[in-house]
Amino acid sequence: MATIVVAHGAWTAGWSWKKMRPLLREQGHELFTPSYTGLGERAHLASPAVDLETHVSDVLGVLRHEDLRDVVLIGHSYGGMVATVVEDRARERIARVVYLDAFVPRDGQCLFDLAPPAQRAAFEAAAQAQGEGWRVPPQALPPDTPPADAQWMLPLRVMHPLAAMRQPVRLAGGQPVPRTYIYCRRAGPADSFRPFAQRARSEPGWTCHEIDASHSPHVTAPEALADLLQRILA
Repeated sequence: MATIVVAHGAWTAGWSWKKMRPLLREQGHELFTPSYTGLGERAHLASPAVDLETHVSDVLGVLRHEDLRDVVLIGHSYGGMVATVVEDRARERIARVVYLDAFVPRDGQCLFDLAPPAQRAAFEAAAQAQGEGWRVPPQALPPDTPPADAQWMLPLRVMHPLAAMRQPVRLAGGQPVPRTYIYCRRAGPADSFRPFAQRARSEPGWTCHEIDASHSPHVTAPEALADLLQRILA
């Protein structure tokens, strides 16, 4: 049995992993899906002061207060930024980091350093136009999202703090724990995450897998993702 903690992506929260809970429980795993400050059921805590460091503290708090050890930390999308810092600061509690179609920053990089320049410009403009200058409106769901899933997801997604995308990570360094990258093959036109999968294949300390799914397999392909995670954790 593994203890799994999720660092979720932008605009969503712990609720977006609800399909995975029974599947991983059936496999004998314990799953924690904390929501970041300002998102999900904690949306009322949103403010211009919420940044990447806030979200890192959210996940570190779960590790410490639940006294979790030998954790498999999953970072999805933006959550790769969070997971990278959490692993750096709580390495004694982490057994493996799994990056699920996620950003993998190096020390001093922010999310906007890793995204296409046009995406940064679009997010900054959208924050000014619709988010009072400090919140980024949600992007469109992957095109293969079933209508039933879109129906329950769309009302729950909220704007994401712009500061969390602007703030660079600060890493102490040292020897990281084993890392796994899962690349979602049904990528959109930008294909923002292929470079990280390619990097994972070329650097020591990584294993790399692919899944026939779009960007959020925990929603659109939960059974396939659960099976892949089981193989990774075996």
